[in-house]
Amino acid sequence: MTQDTAPRLTQNPHATREPREKNLELAIGRQVRELRKRARMTGSDLAQQTGLSVGMLSKIENGVISPSLNTLQALAHALRVPLTQLFSGFEEEHGCVHIKAGSGVEVDRAGTRAGHQYTLLGHIGSNSSGVVVEPYVITLSTESDRFPAFQHEGMEFLYMLEGVVDYRHGEAIYRLEPGDSLLFDSDAPHGPEGLVELPARYLSIITYPQKT
Repeated sequence: MTQDTAPRLTQNPHATREPREKNLELAIGRQVRELRKRARMTGSDLAQQTGLSVGMLSKIENGVISPSLNTLQALAHALRVPLTQLFSGFEEEHGCVHIKAGSGVEVDRAGTRAGHQYTLLGHIGSNSSGVVVEPYVITLSTESDRFPAFQHEGMEFLYMLEGVVDYRHGEAIYRLEPGDSLLFDSDAPHGPEGLVELPARYLSIITYPQKT
């Protein structure tokens, strides 16, 4: 791939968001106040349109109380914004997992063939990205089953660490040597077809949509 044909990446990895509020009531209150001022409404105007007292609206905007869902719906309707926008200033917790060398968990992944050793390097459950990521180090030994029968939703990335493997994806076979990588749609049949030099180890990162 030349510089001219390389895809242009549009996401800026150095871009950061404005700091967000970690207290939900304060986050909602600040958002309500900001949207009200943006709409050039006074507190009295918004209170009248939502059926709230001016004092109650003031408590909401100052994060003193936790408004009910009905109240939030009334505020969103009066401010002409989606209900979810009232939560946009809230800073959710972001998961992070640190696994020290040799501390990964050996797992029996669904569909795993005999002799394939899967070491899970970390897992984050429900998250705001909508994507599940499963990073593994896979070790193949002389007892490993060579038949390529893996097929699942999502995408998969392989990075060869040790040994040499002929890896099938669909109808194609790729020879993976240390330092080689393979990125593919994992809905096609795939897996190690030929174990050329053993032991073989590679990093496998599987991604798929988070179930709702």
